[in-house]
Amino acid sequence: MNDAVLWAVAGALTGLIAGSFIATLMIRWPQDRSLGGRSACDACDRTLSVRDLAPLLSWAIAAGKCRTCGARIDWRHPAVELAAGLIGLVALIAEPGLGGIAGALFGWQLLTLAALDFEHFWLPNRLTALLAVSGLALGLVGVGAPIVDRIIGGSAGFAALFAIAWTYRRLRGREGMGGGDPKLLGAIGCWLGWQFLPFVLLGASAVGMVVALVMLTRGQSVAADTRLPLGSLMAISAFPVWIFLAQS
Repeated sequence: MNDAVLWAVAGALTGLIAGSFIATLMIRWPQDRSLGGRSACDACDRTLSVRDLAPLLSWAIAAGKCRTCGARIDWRHPAVELAAGLIGLVALIAEPGLGGIAGALFGWQLLTLAALDFEHFWLPNRLTALLAVSGLALGLVGVGAPIVDRIIGGSAGFAALFAIAWTYRRLRGREGMGGGDPKLLGAIGCWLGWQFLPFVLLGASAVGMVVALVMLTRGQSVAADTRLPLGSLMAISAFPVWIFLAQS
């Protein structure tokens, strides 16, 4: 087995483990539940054993149910574990080594923020700050985009969306954008650099149009004031931009 395959497998397996934590965080944090302590069934509160904690595998063997009470395991656990595993796999295929590890970390943080914004229209400042700081830290050690481009990207990303939100509020007399969206674009800029922020916004717009079309096909109303999770859309589009950079 060559090194590239080993990196890809390691990325996928690590992603499955990361996904297990991300799923727990996205379920418990909005409910103000502790993220510490032993994992337990959400229905019967039975402490889970090692055989219950293998990402995806335990869920599949148990047919998606708790072995004790038979309650359905929240679908977000396997879905997020699978998504995080794919992120790790793709990142380490795109760039085996330290760069790919950095890309996987980028993708896992984006996945967490996208999930929280999609479900709760919430982009926690602590997670956005962590994304920004980790991006700048990698720039300082010479991994990926130059640190100067990252600093400019962080400043420009935040300033651009903040100005748009401020102008909209002044002209329309109401909020048109969440306060976390400018911070998230700034944090993404701390990873990709300023040059690629337009592609993130373009991708977010394209994904948003797809979401709107799906809503229409389901008979849902879509109007100018329909609320969409911009943070989720930007997070979804930012990771493919990183993949492009890793391949170029």
